[in-house]
Amino acid sequence: MTFEVTLDLLALLVLAAFLAGFVDSIAGGGGLIAVPALLLAGADPVTALATNKLQGLFGAGAAAASYARAGHVNPARHWRAALLAFAGAAAGALLASALPVGFIRAGLPVVLIAIALFFALKPGLDDVDRTARLSPLVFTLTAVPVVGFYDGLIGPGAGSFYMLGFVTLAGFGVLRATAHTKLLNFASNVGGLVAFAAVATPWWLTGFVMGAAQIAGAALGSRLAMRRGAQLIKPLLVITSLALALRLLWDAFT
Repeated sequence: MTFEVTLDLLALLVLAAFLAGFVDSIAGGGGLIAVPALLLAGADPVTALATNKLQGLFGAGAAAASYARAGHVNPARHWRAALLAFAGAAAGALLASALPVGFIRAGLPVVLIAIALFFALKPGLDDVDRTARLSPLVFTLTAVPVVGFYDGLIGPGAGSFYMLGFVTLAGFGVLRATAHTKLLNFASNVGGLVAFAAVATPWWLTGFVMGAAQIAGAALGSRLAMRRGAQLIKPLLVITSLALALRLLWDAFT
């Protein structure tokens, strides 16, 4: 068995995956840590994105399972939404090279900053559910596949978009929104990976080892999120959204 990187680089990638799993299980944005680490380890951009989908699905799956065991999400009731997220992400990833995504990338920092300001300044956002603006069926048929498609097409910020949709449209409290976001993140990661694997070669062995570290980080992060709820999730979501916006602006100007 030969890894795609040296053992010292693998150790750094495992640490990055653990941190990514921890952060992602609470507020999303784990790709902010994992993708740059993969690029620094020598992966080309497409391989880095594909490997990130591979290792990320383990963390999202572990977080979703933790939230499900605590009763914050019921996968059996939401398998249709997960299937739509999977299909949307697979379609987005397959069309990533055919669609002009530059204008979407250009506007992303503004959108992410707006999301950060919403969660930072909106009064009364806590773990209590509110009146939904869309019925569960309409939300599942519209918002879920759209964000899933975006996740496959571009990726950064998908967790923030799921969170925003669950809180503002579905009426979920912050903790419940996080739990459902992780379920859909898992499904869209699988869909994106399936599509990426058809056109690229992820670092399979490295990705599986990183996936094990993701599981450990996600287990710790989800337990902490369930203990602290919105008090922890909201500020971390604000920080990760702003950090992602700054990273995209840096990439655009450099």
